[in-house]
Amino acid sequence: MNGWLHRDLMKVVAIANQKGGVGKTTTAVNLSAALAMRGQRTLLIDLDPQANASSGLGLDPQEDCSLYGPLLGQSKLEDKIQETRIENLSVVPAEMDLAGVEIELARMDNHLSRLQGVLDQVKRKDRFDFCLLDTPPSLGVLMTSALAAADEILIPLQCEWFGLEGLAKIVHVIEQIRESGVNSGVLLEGILMTMFDGRTNLSKSVVEEVGNFFPEQLYDTVIPRTVRLGEAPSHGKTIFEHDPQGGGAMSYAGAADEFLSRHGIKAKRLAV
Repeated sequence: MNGWLHRDLMKVVAIANQKGGVGKTTTAVNLSAALAMRGQRTLLIDLDPQANASSGLGLDPQEDCSLYGPLLGQSKLEDKIQETRIENLSVVPAEMDLAGVEIELARMDNHLSRLQGVLDQVKRKDRFDFCLLDTPPSLGVLMTSALAAADEILIPLQCEWFGLEGLAKIVHVIEQIRESGVNSGVLLEGILMTMFDGRTNLSKSVVEEVGNFFPEQLYDTVIPRTVRLGEAPSHGKTIFEHDPQGGGAMSYAGAADEFLSRHGIKAKRLAV
């Protein structure tokens, strides 16, 4: 098995925040790429009907490529997995039909556990070390299904005061998922501060405030607000491909190293 620590099963990490525009998809794409670059067999699943993570990797929308079929029991997840040009990184793209699956899942008694069951099939195959879920910016069925299926949750949080309100809400939802018994063991793995502007007191104050409430969960690494990070998806590239020596790439490389260190894995340092 690749990596420096044997794990019996793939770890599922939901990248989640019900607010849009916080760098969630940017984090899902670039953290996944960085983990793959460090030798971790990584699966990125795009659960957002807008398919931004898919297009951010340069994938064109295709019919019947998403989790729609597996979630409804019409096909297998393994048949939807696509390899990417990045070694060790595979993806399950999204398409607009995921918007319809929310309605269909809501009618099912076991809607919260269906994604969990789909992912368990891949876990048993020992094909991946990590599975990252890019979730929609809402608290709908797909988001709550991701939280119910995840072993851990990573929250990207923008360095602005109103982001703290969103943090309180997502933490409350995580607690509800635990208490419901559908996923009592889910952990808040970390909070990654995004859109950091070191020139302002605001960014520093927000990071300090989050650290006061979540000292163990707050990542030391912060993701800067850069034009290059915003440009990369329009080219269908990760930040490591678009601006490998820039601040965005360096920061996501640092976040990946910190993520692996938190999981007891020695990061394989690669040049970016």
